[in-house]
Amino acid sequence: MHIEWLHLIFSHSFLVVGEIFFLSALLHMVYQRRTPTSMISWLLAIILLPHLAVPLYFILGSRKRTSSKTKSMFSLRSVTDLPLEKANPIDGVLRANGIPGGTQGNRFALYTDGTEAYSALLQEIEKAKESIFISTYVFNNDAVTAQLLKALTKRATEGVEIKILIDSLGSFPLYCFQHPFKKLRQAGAMISFFMPILQMPFRNYINLRNHRKIYLFDRRIVLTGGMNLSAEYMGPTPEPGRWNDLLFLIEGPAVFHYLEIFASDWAYACGHTTPIALDTVPLGYGDAYIQVVPSGPDIARDALFESLICAIYTAQKRIWIVTPYFVPVTSLQEALIIAHHKGVDVKLITPYESNHLLADLVRSSYMRELMEAGVEVALYKGPMLHAKAILFDDTGAMLGSVNIDNRSLLLNYEVVSFAYSVPIISEVNAWMEKLLQDSHHEMKPAGIMRRLAENLMRIVAPQL
Repeated sequence: MHIEWLHLIFSHSFLVVGEIFFLSALLHMVYQRRTPTSMISWLLAIILLPHLAVPLYFILGSRKRTSSKTKSMFSLRSVTDLPLEKANPIDGVLRANGIPGGTQGNRFALYTDGTEAYSALLQEIEKAKESIFISTYVFNNDAVTAQLLKALTKRATEGVEIKILIDSLGSFPLYCFQHPFKKLRQAGAMISFFMPILQMPFRNYINLRNHRKIYLFDRRIVLTGGMNLSAEYMGPTPEPGRWNDLLFLIEGPAVFHYLEIFASDWAYACGHTTPIALDTVPLGYGDAYIQVVPSGPDIARDALFESLICAIYTAQKRIWIVTPYFVPVTSLQEALIIAHHKGVDVKLITPYESNHLLADLVRSSYMRELMEAGVEVALYKGPMLHAKAILFDDTGAMLGSVNIDNRSLLLNYEVVSFAYSVPIISEVNAWMEKLLQDSHHEMKPAGIMRRLAENLMRIVAPQL
């Protein structure tokens, strides 16, 4: 009888606690003013798998964080903004959201080949006189990074200040086994992991990752884009299966904003014990007009997402998108279809097959919807296409780390550059045209079961 009473009390308590967590999740969704699609998705998951979905919601379900234990909001400082009346319309929308205006006087170089990108990165490491700051999502332990670590260790012994920030989930194997950094640390370099998932569980959130790629040299040159530090992305010699991606160099006042972003991320990861001085804006070295735009939980508003929607609706000639993963939110998908109906040339260039099977299954429904509306969908036939870029008419190009999916646009810590200069736009255009030439322009027909599965996967799309 005593055991039966204990069993009854335990079962009742379990149900009560479960109901409390369910109501807490529901109230949290309402309080955050989530979209109906997101709320329905989470509610369906909680109803079908309550014991799994409720804990997952509290781990994965939040975007903007304001707790004192999380990375605080920050904003970039204006430096040499172009007068608003002379600025690109996208620039104006971003300024209205608190993003500083674009800066002129920048030098820009685009690398579409992993060998050239590796050479540029190694060259800047060797040329640096004062400091090297690196932030990356993936830092693999392979032959390519071994050479980079060797070069960095040499510079550290020569007195160059070196700070490396790595996402702990994106580089989980290296986070767990950090022996490759032993010599570099002994030489005086500092290596930190962003939101270490096995430490301080109440401070860190597995759902909010630092996807930014920022390689800063002497506070005046930055290499950035979509390339992580791995043989998959770059190396000293060509490799047939190497991923297609972009890396670009900026030298000039726009670099100051990348330094601000790195300094904020570094301060959070290191507990503000080693602040980075932000007292000098680099001089102009070219004529490129560039605007730096961070996004993520540390930015108060969704400025990047809003500017994308605005640019799609105001485009007059074309919208060409290159992205490895295409799982758009409803408003973005509808904007692309409306733009096509207006007569805008809308093209989506994406891998024939990506490195994520689930993402490929989820994207298919959205891609078929675009194709049924008349939008051109190009499936790149070469090695994995990991680049992220968008062309708006002949007036703007967006380049950086952001994928066209819910996670990248609304969850992760990301950074892009909007380039408004004709030479840059022409160069990106030529690169995209080559991708189009090496692409299939139709999808395999879907049977009844396949179509049902693809459409059903839209339920989980907001969580990807």
